[in-house]
Amino acid sequence: MPHDSYSRILYTFRPPVAQITLNHPPVNVIDIPMMEEIGSALAEAESLAEIAVVVFSGSERAFSAGVDIAAHTPERIEEMLTKFHAIFRAMVSSRKVFVAAVRGNCQGGGAEVAMMCDLVITSESATWKFPEISLGCFPPVAAVALASVVGQKQAADLILTARKMDGLEARMMRLANSAVPDHQVEETLDQLLSRLRTLSPAALAAAKKAMYAWDSMHFDKGLARAEKIYLEELMKTEDAREGIQAFLEKRAPGWKGK
Repeated sequence: MPHDSYSRILYTFRPPVAQITLNHPPVNVIDIPMMEEIGSALAEAESLAEIAVVVFSGSERAFSAGVDIAAHTPERIEEMLTKFHAIFRAMVSSRKVFVAAVRGNCQGGGAEVAMMCDLVITSESATWKFPEISLGCFPPVAAVALASVVGQKQAADLILTARKMDGLEARMMRLANSAVPDHQVEETLDQLLSRLRTLSPAALAAAKKAMYAWDSMHFDKGLARAEKIYLEELMKTEDAREGIQAFLEKRAPGWKGK
């Protein structure tokens, strides 16, 4: 059953599965309207007892290229962080199983969404990257949670260098459960969902609650701290403003170190 009130996502559900398909061509940039729609879809899925699994997907070209850089301006940054991070707080507190099917570009905030899912399928040729440091910023969700997924040294490598990797390396890094050829992503997703459909929704919910009880407490506190650093320290630097402006003007940034 499709939900026809959204413009940035496609939301469908066939119990026990709901699917959120990012649908903002050409590369599924996550702007504030998309954040609001994802939040609404998650709230609806959470309210339905017959839904046990929520799938995030994008297009062949892009899962998501990340958060809208234009939303990083001083007058919009707090609203953007609040609405974007509400998605992750909902995911962490949810008792639904989250699955990501990643193809193409998976960067920045898009990579954070995929990273926070319980189970991840990626195409081998997908491009994963946390590019925020090259804009004079940092990824708050990844700063808090990435080390628990890939380890501290690997998280530092990905966040502090902004280097990209393909789906095979993402699987090796433990960002994904499986990496398959592009044409096998849908088939692999269908196989996984077929397996999940045979399981008790109540048991899945209880198992997820138990698995993440400890992590969720630390995540909420850690994200609040990261937001504070982002807003009160980072966004007051000249380099953060320069990095964002340089990106919008399509030029190399001139860092001042302050």
